[in-house]
Amino acid sequence: MKILCAADGSKFTKKALAFLTTHENLVGPNDELVVLHIQPPLPSHVKAMITKKAVDDYYREESEKVVEPIKRFLDRHALAYSASWVVGHAAEEIVATVKRDKIHMVVMGTHGYGLAGRLLMGSVAQKVLTTIDVPVLLDMMADFNRIEAIAWERGSAEAPLRRLLGSPELG
Repeated sequence: MKILCAADGSKFTKKALAFLTTHENLVGPNDELVVLHIQPPLPSHVKAMITKKAVDDYYREESEKVVEPIKRFLDRHALAYSASWVVGHAAEEIVATVKRDKIHMVVMGTHGYGLAGRLLMGSVAQKVLTTIDVPVLLDMMADFNRIEAIAWERGSAEAPLRRLLGSPELG
């Protein structure tokens, strides 16, 4: 199974990675973890005031602050993984990666802004959930050890969810 972990470097990311590395039924020896960090684009007016090299250096440096500690953490575990970063809008990049890389499941955190936050800024998790046809495991408020982990299943993505839940039947 190929699992995408959307990584923003927050405590949500750390908790999700710790969860994945301790649950072999999710990421075992024959599975692959794809870690993706999405660096938000700088506003046009900011990019207009500095050189392209300065913008590129900024994106690289900020992304490395997130990706490098994750790589060090995952190197200590016997997991097959790849880690990369892109510049873009989080939900769009996650969806594109799921489709392009034939991802079987997405693991991501929610920042718990609630209804008011979604009305004002939208929810990356909500956009991903309503766009892709693979299971999404949400780390709500960074506590996978409580019953706040949600596995979302749509379409034909039933087998990875069954495997996650450890049940041959979803009913």
